[in-house]
Amino acid sequence: MSDQALTDFALDNETMDFRAVVRSSFARLRSGDLGSLPAMLAIAALVAIFGSVNPSSFLSTINLANFLEQSSSVIVIAMAVSFTLLLGEIDLAAGFTAGVSAAVLATRLQEWPLLPSILMAALVAVALGTFTGFMVAKVGIPSFVVTLANVLLFQGVLLLLVREGGSVRIENEIIKDLVGGNMSPTVSWIFAGLALGLFTFSLLRQQRASHGAIPLSLVAFKVAAATLGAAVVTIVLNQNRAFPNAPAPIQGTPAVIPVVMVLLVGLNFVLNRTRYGRHLYAVGGNAEAARRAGINVERIRLSAFTICGLFAGVGGAFLASRVNSVDPNTGANDTLLLAVGAAVIGGTSLFGGQGRMLNAVLGGFVLALIPNGLTLVGKQTLPLIGEIDFGSSGTKFICAGVALLVASSVDALSRKRAR
Repeated sequence: MSDQALTDFALDNETMDFRAVVRSSFARLRSGDLGSLPAMLAIAALVAIFGSVNPSSFLSTINLANFLEQSSSVIVIAMAVSFTLLLGEIDLAAGFTAGVSAAVLATRLQEWPLLPSILMAALVAVALGTFTGFMVAKVGIPSFVVTLANVLLFQGVLLLLVREGGSVRIENEIIKDLVGGNMSPTVSWIFAGLALGLFTFSLLRQQRASHGAIPLSLVAFKVAAATLGAAVVTIVLNQNRAFPNAPAPIQGTPAVIPVVMVLLVGLNFVLNRTRYGRHLYAVGGNAEAARRAGINVERIRLSAFTICGLFAGVGGAFLASRVNSVDPNTGANDTLLLAVGAAVIGGTSLFGGQGRMLNAVLGGFVLALIPNGLTLVGKQTLPLIGEIDFGSSGTKFICAGVALLVASSVDALSRKRAR
């Protein structure tokens, strides 16, 4: 039983100790409810493999910071796509929604101040998401068909905005620092302390609401683990990771981390602490039952695609910030595939009704670790196989595809086992 379920049905649960919680977790795993466990095991395995093959580069401070920055845009777009996946739907055009929104932001920044440019980009992203939702919820066209058509439609809009073959540079320092900037070491520690404080407060609030179903020992264990992790990461990132002859030191937590965490906390609150979130899960679990219970299924579907469009637009800003420009390939290529793959690998079900925002973060880490680690592994000679260039695009695509197939298989098999 999840923490959310414990708080919703606290009066129906007996007081539990730490051992009982552990036994309950193992029973849940045996029943097929794996949650985020596969993604966490994949992260541990990838770090162990790449760290042992090339420890000097993969485990360096500069690679850790680069990895966190590289994964941010995929994570944000995966968060956006999660709203449609929770309904058992899909948005194949979310990557191009991000690209169009980024193009609007870049072109408006050439003439307008920052705030109006951001608002215009957000409005365009919302409009694209609402259009998709209208076609799915009101007209009744399957989301696969609608969003497949939107891939072509939105790609055409993107080409018109950036003038086919060209690109639009971003000169605004705030947007450029969204992904590339860093907090100072002092601010990094303050941020870590605030984040841990909010995390502890949230856990204690859940524990009180559970009436003993969540033991204090479990809260203490989670807080201790989070404190250790936050301290290690902050210490590592506060070290100077600039090259020896660099004119200035580069240190501190990347500024993109608090932005992603704010999005994670906010969207997690919407899904787990609001009536809208409960309705979203209900529609994804069984649309007909939700309709009979009085939930406006069409409105939920329309709103989910609208929210997906909005946060895909936020992901577009991350994509633009990372390279300081927008071109016809922004949001194209494998962006959408990685975003959907991140949500699924993290534990969000393709069948709807099951998943959390944290799944997008964990899955994003997995899919970002694969190309990051393979690039640093480079060419290796394997027994009976010969030389393989692990840094090539072909090898990276194959590994990412295998990871997605494995995650989808685990999802499908766990659901069969749970029946």
